Amino acid sequence: MSYIVDRNIPYIWMTKTSDYVKYTYFMLPGLTCLLIDDDIDDQEIFLMALQDINLPVECVVANDGFHALEILHQDTMFVPDYIFIDLNMPRMNGKQCVKEIKKIEHISHVPVVMYSTSSSQNDVEESKKLGADYFITKPTSIYTLTKTLSEFFVGSKKRHR
Repeated sequence: MSYIVDRNIPYIWMTKTSDYVKYTYFMLPGLTCLLIDDDIDDQEIFLMALQDINLPVECVVANDGFHALEILHQDTMFVPDYIFIDLNMPRMNGKQCVKEIKKIEHISHVPVVMYSTSSSQNDVEESKKLGADYFITKPTSIYTLTKTLSEFFVGSKKRHR
């Protein structure tokens, strides 16, 4: 298992591997996600929650929408299974980012999850109109986030069967 957080690099990789998975219903081989969030603390909490749900997962973290688009345009071989986007970011907010991501042909099919402190019904509806597939409100504790993400991944596995 490796977990690397370096605030001096533009994005970080977190890889989780283990000899076994404690709960077999969590087994999603080769899961990859892109997290787009400008808050370093929120990035670290998200990665710790992913680690806690015991999934083999690789997560690329972009510091904002422009950075995410740069990653996606430069590496056309990188096609994440999920894209998590913070709604409120400087330079390019989450709604603008969803709109731009959906224009990129090689990833336009990837499910986009808005991940925000906002729980406004207007934000949820507008995000979905722009192409977001899901909307998750950022929980106030890592325990709640871990539970939310594990329920999300188990539910999404069932939806994609």
